Amino acid sequence: MKTQRLEFTGHDGATLAARLDLPVGKPAAYALFAHCFTCSKDIPAARRIAQRLASLGIAVLRFDFTGLGHSGGEFANTGFSSNVEDLLQAVSFLRDNYAAPQLLIGHSLGGAAVLAAAGKVPEAKAVVTVGAPAEPEHVLHNFGHQVGEICEQGKAEVQLGGRPFTIKRQFIDDISAVSLQSHVAGLKKALLVMHAPLDDTVELDNAARLFQMAKHPKSFITLDSADHLLTRAEDAEYAAEMISAWVQRYIDVTLLPKLMTAPEGITRVSEADPDSFTQDISAAGHHLIADEPASYGGSYLGPTPYQLVAAGLGACTSMTIRMYARQKKLPLEHVQVDVSHDKVHAEDCESCTQNGGKVDRFVRRITLVGDLQPEQRQRLLEIADRCPVHRTLEGEIEIVTESD
Repeated sequence: MKTQRLEFTGHDGATLAARLDLPVGKPAAYALFAHCFTCSKDIPAARRIAQRLASLGIAVLRFDFTGLGHSGGEFANTGFSSNVEDLLQAVSFLRDNYAAPQLLIGHSLGGAAVLAAAGKVPEAKAVVTVGAPAEPEHVLHNFGHQVGEICEQGKAEVQLGGRPFTIKRQFIDDISAVSLQSHVAGLKKALLVMHAPLDDTVELDNAARLFQMAKHPKSFITLDSADHLLTRAEDAEYAAEMISAWVQRYIDVTLLPKLMTAPEGITRVSEADPDSFTQDISAAGHHLIADEPASYGGSYLGPTPYQLVAAGLGACTSMTIRMYARQKKLPLEHVQVDVSHDKVHAEDCESCTQNGGKVDRFVRRITLVGDLQPEQRQRLLEIADRCPVHRTLEGEIEIVTESD
Protein backbone atom coordinates (compact mmCIF):
# COMPACT_ATOMS: atom_id res chain seq x y z
CA MET A 1 0.00 0.00 0.00
CA LYS A 2 1.19 3.51 -0.84
CA THR A 3 0.39 6.67 1.10
CA GLN A 4 0.58 10.09 -0.54
CA ARG A 5 0.82 13.34 1.40
CA LEU A 6 -1.55 15.90 -0.06
CA GLU A 7 -2.87 19.38 0.66
CA PHE A 8 -6.08 21.16 -0.24
CA THR A 9 -7.84 24.37 0.75
CA GLY A 10 -10.22 24.37 3.70
CA HIS A 11 -13.40 26.33 4.30
CA ASP A 12 -11.60 29.58 5.23
CA GLY A 13 -8.72 29.35 2.78
CA ALA A 14 -6.32 27.63 5.18
CA THR A 15 -4.22 24.76 3.85
CA LEU A 16 -5.41 21.39 5.13
CA ALA A 17 -3.01 18.45 5.42
CA ALA A 18 -4.17 15.08 4.12
CA ARG A 19 -3.03 11.55 3.38
CA LEU A 20 -4.34 9.40 0.56
CA ASP A 21 -3.95 5.69 1.25
CA LEU A 22 -3.85 3.96 -2.13
CA PRO A 23 -4.26 0.30 -3.05
CA VAL A 24 -1.97 -1.58 -5.38
CA GLY A 25 -3.16 -0.84 -8.90
CA LYS A 26 -6.10 1.36 -9.86
CA PRO A 27 -8.55 2.09 -7.00
CA ALA A 28 -12.00 0.58 -7.40
CA ALA A 29 -13.50 3.43 -5.37
CA TYR A 30 -12.62 6.30 -3.04
CA ALA A 31 -13.56 6.89 0.59
CA LEU A 32 -13.30 9.91 2.90
CA PHE A 33 -12.44 9.59 6.62
CA ALA A 34 -13.27 12.28 9.21
CA HIS A 35 -11.40 12.07 12.52
CA CYS A 36 -12.72 12.58 16.05
CA PHE A 37 -12.97 15.87 17.97
CA THR A 38 -9.51 17.47 18.48
CA CYS A 39 -7.85 14.30 17.11
CA SER A 40 -5.99 14.04 13.80
CA LYS A 41 -5.91 12.01 10.62
CA ASP A 42 -2.95 10.02 11.99
CA ILE A 43 -4.50 8.40 15.06
CA PRO A 44 -4.05 4.59 14.97
CA ALA A 45 -7.74 3.84 14.37
CA ALA A 46 -7.90 6.11 11.30
CA ARG A 47 -4.68 4.70 9.92
CA ARG A 48 -5.66 1.06 10.38
CA ILE A 49 -9.14 1.49 8.89
CA ALA A 50 -7.70 3.33 5.89
CA GLN A 51 -5.01 0.72 5.33
CA ARG A 52 -7.50 -2.15 5.55
CA LEU A 53 -9.79 -0.53 2.98
CA ALA A 54 -6.79 0.18 0.73
CA SER A 55 -5.86 -3.50 0.85
CA LEU A 56 -9.39 -4.19 -0.39
CA GLY A 57 -8.94 -1.82 -3.32
CA ILE A 58 -10.56 1.35 -1.93
CA ALA A 59 -8.43 4.50 -1.71
CA VAL A 60 -9.02 6.53 1.47
CA LEU A 61 -8.47 10.26 1.98
CA ARG A 62 -8.03 11.25 5.64
CA PHE A 63 -7.30 14.85 6.57
CA ASP A 64 -6.83 17.17 9.53
CA PHE A 65 -9.65 19.64 10.15
CA THR A 66 -8.76 23.33 10.26
CA GLY A 67 -6.40 24.16 13.11
CA LEU A 68 -5.67 20.53 14.01
CA GLY A 69 -2.82 18.15 13.27
CA HIS A 70 -0.71 19.48 10.42
CA SER A 71 -3.44 21.71 8.96
CA GLY A 72 -3.32 25.48 8.97
CA GLY A 73 -5.89 27.88 10.36
CA GLU A 74 -7.03 28.64 13.91
CA PHE A 75 -8.93 25.95 15.78
CA ALA A 76 -10.46 28.61 18.04
CA ASN A 77 -12.29 30.07 15.04
CA THR A 78 -13.83 26.76 13.96
CA GLY A 79 -17.09 25.06 14.82
CA PHE A 80 -19.24 22.13 13.77
CA SER A 81 -20.45 23.95 10.67
CA SER A 82 -16.88 24.68 9.59
CA ASN A 83 -16.04 20.98 10.01
CA VAL A 84 -18.88 20.12 7.65
CA GLU A 85 -17.58 22.71 5.18
CA ASP A 86 -14.05 21.25 5.44
CA LEU A 87 -15.53 17.83 4.66
CA LEU A 88 -17.27 19.17 1.59
CA GLN A 89 -14.02 20.82 0.50
CA ALA A 90 -12.34 17.42 0.81
CA VAL A 91 -15.11 15.88 -1.30
CA SER A 92 -14.56 18.53 -3.98
CA PHE A 93 -10.81 17.90 -3.89
CA LEU A 94 -11.35 14.18 -4.48
CA ARG A 95 -13.96 14.81 -7.15
CA ASP A 96 -11.74 17.25 -9.04
CA ASN A 97 -8.48 15.30 -8.80
CA TYR A 98 -9.46 11.61 -8.48
CA ALA A 99 -13.10 10.57 -8.08
CA ALA A 100 -15.86 11.55 -5.66
CA PRO A 101 -16.05 9.34 -2.56
CA GLN A 102 -18.55 6.51 -2.60
CA LEU A 103 -17.94 5.82 1.11
CA LEU A 104 -17.95 8.34 3.99
CA ILE A 105 -16.55 7.34 7.40
CA GLY A 106 -16.64 9.45 10.54
CA HIS A 107 -15.22 8.81 14.01
CA SER A 108 -16.94 10.43 17.02
CA LEU A 109 -17.80 14.08 16.19
CA GLY A 110 -16.37 13.37 12.73
CA GLY A 111 -19.19 10.85 12.38
CA ALA A 112 -21.76 13.54 13.17
CA ALA A 113 -20.12 15.83 10.62
CA VAL A 114 -20.21 13.08 7.98
CA LEU A 115 -23.94 12.56 8.62
CA ALA A 116 -24.57 16.29 8.25
CA ALA A 117 -22.54 16.48 5.02
CA ALA A 118 -23.65 13.23 3.36
CA GLY A 119 -26.77 14.71 1.77
CA LYS A 120 -24.55 17.02 -0.27
CA VAL A 121 -22.44 14.15 -1.64
CA PRO A 122 -24.68 12.49 -4.24
CA GLU A 123 -21.97 10.05 -5.31
CA ALA A 124 -21.72 8.53 -1.81
CA LYS A 125 -23.43 5.16 -1.51
CA ALA A 126 -22.62 4.29 2.09
CA VAL A 127 -21.89 6.02 5.41
CA VAL A 128 -20.15 4.60 8.48
CA THR A 129 -20.07 6.16 11.95
CA VAL A 130 -17.77 4.97 14.73
CA GLY A 131 -18.61 6.08 18.26
CA ALA A 132 -20.62 9.03 16.94
CA PRO A 133 -22.98 11.15 19.09
CA ALA A 134 -26.65 11.33 18.17
CA GLU A 135 -26.44 15.11 18.37
CA PRO A 136 -23.28 17.20 17.88
CA GLU A 137 -23.84 19.21 21.09
CA HIS A 138 -23.02 16.05 23.04
CA VAL A 139 -19.39 17.19 22.74
CA LEU A 140 -20.11 20.04 25.17
CA HIS A 141 -19.89 17.66 28.12
CA ASN A 142 -16.12 17.64 27.52
CA PHE A 143 -16.02 21.26 28.73
CA GLY A 144 -17.76 20.54 32.04
CA HIS A 145 -18.37 23.59 34.23
CA GLN A 146 -16.44 25.77 31.77
CA VAL A 147 -19.42 25.98 29.42
CA GLY A 148 -20.82 28.78 31.58
CA GLU A 149 -17.46 30.55 31.65
CA ILE A 150 -17.22 30.35 27.84
CA CYS A 151 -20.70 31.80 27.40
CA GLU A 152 -20.13 34.59 29.90
CA GLN A 153 -16.61 35.60 28.91
CA GLY A 154 -16.81 34.76 25.22
CA LYS A 155 -14.01 32.19 25.35
CA ALA A 156 -11.97 30.00 27.69
CA GLU A 157 -9.07 27.59 27.58
CA VAL A 158 -10.10 23.97 28.16
CA GLN A 159 -8.06 20.80 28.52
CA LEU A 160 -8.95 18.08 26.03
CA GLY A 161 -6.91 14.89 25.98
CA GLY A 162 -4.24 16.60 28.07
CA ARG A 163 -3.86 19.47 25.58
CA PRO A 164 -5.10 23.08 25.88
CA PHE A 165 -7.63 24.38 23.37
CA THR A 166 -9.32 27.77 23.17
CA ILE A 167 -13.09 27.40 22.82
CA LYS A 168 -15.18 30.42 21.87
CA ARG A 169 -18.85 31.05 22.46
CA GLN A 170 -19.46 30.86 18.71
CA PHE A 171 -18.47 27.18 18.88
CA ILE A 172 -21.11 26.48 21.52
CA ASP A 173 -23.78 28.51 19.73
CA ASP A 174 -23.01 26.80 16.42
CA ILE A 175 -22.98 23.24 17.67
CA SER A 176 -26.07 23.73 19.86
CA ALA A 177 -28.09 24.87 16.85
CA VAL A 178 -27.49 21.67 14.85
CA SER A 179 -29.80 18.65 14.84
CA LEU A 180 -28.98 15.44 12.99
CA GLN A 181 -32.56 14.15 12.95
CA SER A 182 -33.44 15.40 9.47
CA HIS A 183 -30.01 14.57 8.07
CA VAL A 184 -30.13 10.96 9.24
CA ALA A 185 -33.79 10.40 8.39
CA GLY A 186 -33.25 11.73 4.86
CA LEU A 187 -29.87 10.09 4.32
CA LYS A 188 -30.97 7.83 1.42
CA LYS A 189 -27.68 5.92 1.73
CA ALA A 190 -26.72 2.73 3.48
CA LEU A 191 -25.71 3.41 7.08
CA LEU A 192 -23.48 1.37 9.38
CA VAL A 193 -23.45 2.44 13.03
CA MET A 194 -20.51 1.09 15.06
CA HIS A 195 -20.25 1.66 18.80
CA ALA A 196 -18.65 0.17 21.90
CA PRO A 197 -20.97 -0.65 24.83
CA LEU A 198 -18.26 0.45 27.28
CA ASP A 199 -17.59 3.78 25.53
CA ASP A 200 -17.54 6.30 28.40
CA THR A 201 -16.98 9.30 26.10
CA VAL A 202 -20.05 8.87 23.89
CA GLU A 203 -22.52 6.58 25.60
CA LEU A 204 -24.10 3.63 23.78
CA ASP A 205 -27.60 5.15 23.75
CA ASN A 206 -26.31 7.58 21.10
CA ALA A 207 -25.88 4.68 18.70
CA ALA A 208 -29.41 3.47 19.46
CA ARG A 209 -30.83 6.91 18.71
CA LEU A 210 -28.93 7.19 15.43
CA PHE A 211 -30.12 3.75 14.41
CA GLN A 212 -33.74 4.66 15.21
CA MET A 213 -33.51 7.90 13.22
CA ALA A 214 -32.22 6.13 10.11
CA LYS A 215 -34.24 4.34 7.49
CA HIS A 216 -33.15 1.08 5.88
CA PRO A 217 -30.69 -0.07 4.70
CA LYS A 218 -29.02 0.30 8.09
CA SER A 219 -26.78 -1.94 10.18
CA PHE A 220 -25.32 -1.93 13.68
CA ILE A 221 -22.08 -3.57 14.84
CA THR A 222 -20.99 -3.61 18.46
CA LEU A 223 -17.32 -3.02 19.16
CA ASP A 224 -17.48 -5.05 22.38
CA SER A 225 -14.84 -3.96 24.92
CA ALA A 226 -13.21 -1.25 22.79
CA ASP A 227 -12.67 2.24 24.15
CA HIS A 228 -13.82 5.40 22.37
CA LEU A 229 -10.59 5.90 20.42
CA LEU A 230 -10.16 2.20 19.53
CA THR A 231 -6.78 2.43 21.23
CA ARG A 232 -6.05 -1.30 21.18
CA ALA A 233 -4.78 -2.52 17.83
CA GLU A 234 -7.12 -5.53 17.84
CA ASP A 235 -10.18 -3.28 18.26
CA ALA A 236 -9.18 -1.00 15.39
CA GLU A 237 -8.40 -4.02 13.20
CA TYR A 238 -11.80 -5.54 14.01
CA ALA A 239 -13.59 -2.32 13.11
CA ALA A 240 -11.62 -2.12 9.86
CA GLU A 241 -12.43 -5.73 8.99
CA MET A 242 -16.16 -5.23 9.64
CA ILE A 243 -16.30 -2.05 7.55
CA SER A 244 -14.47 -3.81 4.71
CA ALA A 245 -16.93 -6.72 4.72
CA TRP A 246 -20.03 -4.51 5.04
CA VAL A 247 -19.15 -1.96 2.36
CA GLN A 248 -18.86 -4.62 -0.34
CA ARG A 249 -22.67 -4.85 -0.33
CA TYR A 250 -22.90 -1.26 -1.52
CA ILE A 251 -19.84 -0.73 -3.69
CA ASP A 252 -19.67 -2.80 -6.86
CA VAL A 253 -17.50 -5.74 -5.81
CA THR A 254 -16.91 -6.69 -9.45
CA LEU A 255 -14.65 -3.63 -9.64
CA LEU A 256 -12.57 -4.65 -6.64
CA PRO A 257 -9.24 -6.36 -7.34
CA LYS A 258 -9.36 -10.12 -6.88
CA LEU A 259 -6.58 -11.89 -5.03
CA MET A 260 -4.53 -13.85 -7.50
CA THR A 261 -4.25 -17.59 -6.91
CA ALA A 262 -1.72 -20.07 -8.23
CA PRO A 263 -1.83 -23.86 -8.63
CA GLU A 264 -0.24 -25.98 -5.93
CA GLY A 265 3.53 -26.04 -6.21
CA ILE A 266 3.64 -22.83 -8.29
CA THR A 267 4.78 -19.39 -7.18
CA ARG A 268 2.98 -16.98 -9.49
CA VAL A 269 4.14 -13.42 -10.11
CA SER A 270 1.93 -11.01 -12.05
CA GLU A 271 2.07 -7.30 -12.80
CA ALA A 272 -0.19 -5.34 -10.48
CA ASP A 273 -0.13 -2.32 -12.77
CA PRO A 274 1.54 -2.11 -16.21
CA ASP A 275 2.47 1.50 -15.48
CA SER A 276 4.60 0.53 -12.47
CA PHE A 277 7.07 -2.15 -11.36
CA THR A 278 4.74 -3.45 -8.63
CA GLN A 279 4.24 -7.21 -8.75
CA ASP A 280 1.61 -9.41 -7.09
CA ILE A 281 2.98 -12.69 -5.77
CA SER A 282 0.86 -15.73 -4.90
CA ALA A 283 2.36 -18.81 -3.25
CA ALA A 284 0.24 -21.54 -1.68
CA GLY A 285 -2.53 -19.11 -0.83
CA HIS A 286 -0.18 -16.47 0.57
CA HIS A 287 0.02 -13.06 -1.07
CA LEU A 288 2.99 -10.70 -1.24
CA ILE A 289 4.05 -7.61 -3.18
CA ALA A 290 7.41 -6.93 -4.81
CA ASP A 291 8.52 -3.54 -6.07
CA GLU A 292 11.52 -1.34 -6.76
CA PRO A 293 12.62 1.82 -4.89
CA ALA A 294 11.62 5.22 -6.22
CA SER A 295 15.24 5.76 -7.34
CA TYR A 296 14.71 2.92 -9.85
CA GLY A 297 11.31 4.18 -10.97
CA GLY A 298 9.22 2.06 -8.61
CA SER A 299 6.81 2.91 -5.80
CA TYR A 300 8.54 0.72 -3.16
CA LEU A 301 5.26 -0.85 -2.04
CA GLY A 302 7.09 -4.07 -1.21
CA PRO A 303 10.53 -5.68 -1.02
CA THR A 304 12.76 -5.71 -4.09
CA PRO A 305 13.44 -9.04 -5.83
CA TYR A 306 16.90 -9.28 -4.23
CA GLN A 307 15.41 -8.48 -0.82
CA LEU A 308 13.00 -11.36 -1.31
CA VAL A 309 15.92 -13.66 -2.12
CA ALA A 310 17.71 -12.39 0.99
CA ALA A 311 14.54 -12.98 3.02
CA GLY A 312 14.40 -16.58 1.77
CA LEU A 313 17.98 -17.16 2.87
CA GLY A 314 17.40 -15.53 6.25
CA ALA A 315 14.16 -17.39 6.92
CA CYS A 316 15.64 -20.74 5.93
CA THR A 317 18.70 -20.10 8.11
CA SER A 318 16.60 -19.24 11.15
CA MET A 319 14.30 -22.26 10.66
CA THR A 320 17.25 -24.64 10.26
CA ILE A 321 18.92 -23.37 13.44
CA ARG A 322 15.66 -23.61 15.39
CA MET A 323 14.99 -27.15 14.16
CA TYR A 324 18.43 -28.32 15.31
CA ALA A 325 18.12 -26.54 18.68
CA ARG A 326 14.79 -28.27 19.32
CA GLN A 327 16.18 -31.68 18.45
CA LYS A 328 19.19 -31.20 20.75
CA LYS A 329 17.17 -29.38 23.44
CA LEU A 330 19.54 -26.42 23.41
CA PRO A 331 18.64 -23.31 25.49
CA LEU A 332 18.13 -21.14 22.41
CA GLU A 333 15.62 -18.37 23.16
CA HIS A 334 15.65 -16.39 19.93
CA VAL A 335 17.22 -16.31 16.47
CA GLN A 336 17.71 -13.23 14.30
CA VAL A 337 19.29 -13.26 10.86
CA ASP A 338 20.28 -10.05 9.07
CA VAL A 339 21.04 -10.53 5.36
CA SER A 340 22.45 -7.95 2.97
CA HIS A 341 23.18 -8.31 -0.74
CA ASP A 342 25.74 -6.65 -2.94
CA LYS A 343 27.72 -7.11 -6.15
CA VAL A 344 31.46 -7.47 -5.59
CA HIS A 345 34.41 -7.89 -7.93
CA ALA A 346 35.24 -11.54 -8.42
CA GLU A 347 38.85 -11.04 -7.33
CA ASP A 348 37.56 -9.87 -3.91
CA CYS A 349 35.69 -13.13 -3.39
CA GLU A 350 37.97 -15.70 -1.74
CA SER A 351 35.75 -18.69 -2.47
CA CYS A 352 34.87 -17.75 -6.06
CA THR A 353 36.30 -19.58 -9.06
CA GLN A 354 35.28 -16.81 -11.44
CA ASN A 355 38.30 -14.83 -12.66
CA GLY A 356 36.69 -11.54 -13.71
CA GLY A 357 33.55 -9.43 -13.50
CA LYS A 358 31.27 -9.25 -10.48
CA VAL A 359 29.61 -11.87 -8.32
CA ASP A 360 26.69 -11.74 -5.91
CA ARG A 361 27.59 -11.62 -2.24
CA PHE A 362 25.09 -12.24 0.55
CA VAL A 363 26.36 -11.28 4.00
CA ARG A 364 24.52 -13.11 6.77
CA ARG A 365 24.78 -11.95 10.39
CA ILE A 366 23.26 -14.41 12.87
CA THR A 367 22.26 -13.38 16.40
CA LEU A 368 21.65 -16.20 18.88
CA VAL A 369 19.98 -15.36 22.19
CA GLY A 370 20.09 -17.80 25.09
CA ASP A 371 22.30 -19.34 27.74
CA LEU A 372 24.41 -21.22 25.22
CA GLN A 373 27.88 -22.62 25.73
CA PRO A 374 30.57 -21.45 23.24
CA GLU A 375 30.66 -24.87 21.59
CA GLN A 376 26.86 -24.86 21.25
CA ARG A 377 26.95 -21.45 19.55
CA GLN A 378 29.66 -22.65 17.19
CA ARG A 379 27.67 -25.76 16.33
CA LEU A 380 24.56 -23.72 15.56
CA LEU A 381 26.54 -21.47 13.23
CA GLU A 382 27.84 -24.59 11.44
CA ILE A 383 24.27 -25.91 11.16
CA ALA A 384 23.26 -22.60 9.54
CA ASP A 385 25.35 -23.55 6.51
CA ARG A 386 23.15 -26.62 6.05
CA CYS A 387 20.14 -24.43 5.30
CA PRO A 388 18.66 -25.73 2.00
CA VAL A 389 18.40 -22.24 0.51
CA HIS A 390 22.05 -21.62 1.41
CA ARG A 391 23.03 -24.81 -0.40
CA THR A 392 20.88 -23.89 -3.40
CA LEU A 393 22.49 -20.47 -3.73
CA GLU A 394 25.98 -21.95 -3.50
CA GLY A 395 25.26 -24.91 -5.74
CA GLU A 396 24.71 -25.35 -9.44
CA ILE A 397 21.41 -23.82 -10.50
CA GLU A 398 19.51 -24.47 -13.70
CA ILE A 399 16.72 -22.13 -14.76
CA VAL A 400 14.44 -23.37 -17.52
CA THR A 401 12.33 -20.76 -19.28
CA GLU A 402 9.07 -21.74 -20.98
CA SER A 403 6.47 -19.61 -22.71
CA ASP A 404 2.71 -19.88 -23.26
